[in-house]
Amino acid sequence: MPSYKAPLRDMRFLLKDVLKAEEVLSGLPYYAQNETHTADLADQILDEAARFAQSVLQPLNMSGDAEGCTVQGGVVTTPAGFKEAYKQFAAAGWTALDGDPQYGGQGVPHVIGNAVSEMMISANLSWSMYSGLSHGAYTALHAYGDDATKNIYLPKLLSGEWAGTMCLTEPHCGTDLGLLRTKASDNGDGSHSITGTKIFISSGEHDFTDNIVHLVLARIEGAPAGTKGISLFLVPKFDVNADGTLGERNAVMCASLEHKMGIKANATAVLNFDGARGFLVGQPNKGMQAMFIMMNGARLGTAMQGLGIGEVAYQNALAYARDRIQMRHEPRVTPEQPADPIIVHPDVRRMLLTAKAYNEAARALALWLALNIDIEHHHPDEAKRQEAADLVALMTPIAKAFMTDNGFSSAVLSQQVFGGHGYIKEWGMEQFVRDARIGQIYEGTNGIQALDLIGRKVLADGGKKLQKLSDMLSSFIEANEGNEDLAPMLAELGKAAQSLGSLTMVVGQKAMQDADEANAAAVDYLRYMGHVTYAYLFALMSKAALEGIAAGNDKDGFYTVKLQTAKFYYAKLLPETRALAATIKAGNETLAVDDVVFGIERELAHV
Repeated sequence: MPSYKAPLRDMRFLLKDVLKAEEVLSGLPYYAQNETHTADLADQILDEAARFAQSVLQPLNMSGDAEGCTVQGGVVTTPAGFKEAYKQFAAAGWTALDGDPQYGGQGVPHVIGNAVSEMMISANLSWSMYSGLSHGAYTALHAYGDDATKNIYLPKLLSGEWAGTMCLTEPHCGTDLGLLRTKASDNGDGSHSITGTKIFISSGEHDFTDNIVHLVLARIEGAPAGTKGISLFLVPKFDVNADGTLGERNAVMCASLEHKMGIKANATAVLNFDGARGFLVGQPNKGMQAMFIMMNGARLGTAMQGLGIGEVAYQNALAYARDRIQMRHEPRVTPEQPADPIIVHPDVRRMLLTAKAYNEAARALALWLALNIDIEHHHPDEAKRQEAADLVALMTPIAKAFMTDNGFSSAVLSQQVFGGHGYIKEWGMEQFVRDARIGQIYEGTNGIQALDLIGRKVLADGGKKLQKLSDMLSSFIEANEGNEDLAPMLAELGKAAQSLGSLTMVVGQKAMQDADEANAAAVDYLRYMGHVTYAYLFALMSKAALEGIAAGNDKDGFYTVKLQTAKFYYAKLLPETRALAATIKAGNETLAVDDVVFGIERELAHV
């Protein structure tokens, strides 16, 4: 059975040494007044979260995957131990961790909640999704619900008594939500009747809570076609009385559960709404605006899934590589044994270091963005809030796509370290690969994230958000010009950043003549920008590590190892940008082929 140990040392390094989180958070009155910004409190929370993840959730991961969820008569049963673990989770207050104190939340910074989320995901991804979707529903209602709705629903969501979902996808429309057919008919009493079918609904039905709050996209009768006619509705599993008590069962039922490649212990449901009572959230025909609050949170949550699986897969591959003896290294490492541990072989080290580097950069990106979300929401200076919001908007598609692509690659590499044993179920590595795969697909495929990045986040505003990032990198490079230890990294970072600007201009100019030019370059462009971001974060981490060494604080060797990992990243992974630059410049020409190419392919399929 796989094991898991929360990477608390690395989390604390990022929070304290790199991001200076306590200092930043102390400047946000929302946290400072409640004294939830301190490093001491963060340490206590991380320690307790690690214990819960390691002792309660991780032991349920393999058994939950084997058992899966079942449905009978619309009633879903989750795997043994899942419901009990959730009760412990809610009773300990984890569901309310970064919630608004006005509604029963603890008001802990989002950046700390993000670190907690990573641990839960690494320990048991399927289980973690139940509370993750509830947090997303809370966020959307907190932003767009009216006071009456918030006063009834938010305390229940934060206490964990009720859960939440988001219901977007329909059988005929996934990415293109403008095609949705679920309709809403005005009942004349402040409610609407919601009719339609939603598919792929994570945590759509389960036995954790007394009620489930579905946030449903639907079209009010007579509304405009496309996304401009979509509204958001709150549809509870059980009707809720004015005093907050539960009423009759609403007309929403689980028709079936999907049979999936991975995340088998999460109930991915087909939900039928047959005139279910729903209540408008926000303004009519403005549902996409409200849902994007939840979707963007879900995309960052999915990014965390790439990190979480990549981390636990790496940990188990590392342990195996230390113990497994195969072949003999020259010079011999363990001459008393018939063979040496496979960790001494260069290719095994390559696989392990690739996973390690991607995990550590992803963790830095995730916490950096989470801290900027705290600034975006709570900084007293509007200009600072906007600056943080722009950074988060720019980086969200990169985080979602780059972290899940690399997370899947890390899971596959970690499985490869096991050789044939990695393909066998009892070692648990094949589950990590299966579970990691979905991150590249849902909450907007990674191809869609790339289109969002280059189209909406870079070209749409004339590169203003990108320029802010470029200025940040330039300022960092200039501020550290005299640092000889950082000089090699800064030189490579500067070249990559400068090339990113040039590539953006090339793609932008081509796109002015043909929009497909931007679309053709999008995936490679996102990956290029992801590498530049990771290179910047590794430079930040290296600077902090060098300072730690200079202060005599490297007794455990952590800072030295961090520098070695950064050097590996710059030498072995960042050079991918050179190939990406060529493919970005290649544009749409080789993709704009005559349809006969695919016609021939179809004909050959029948030979």
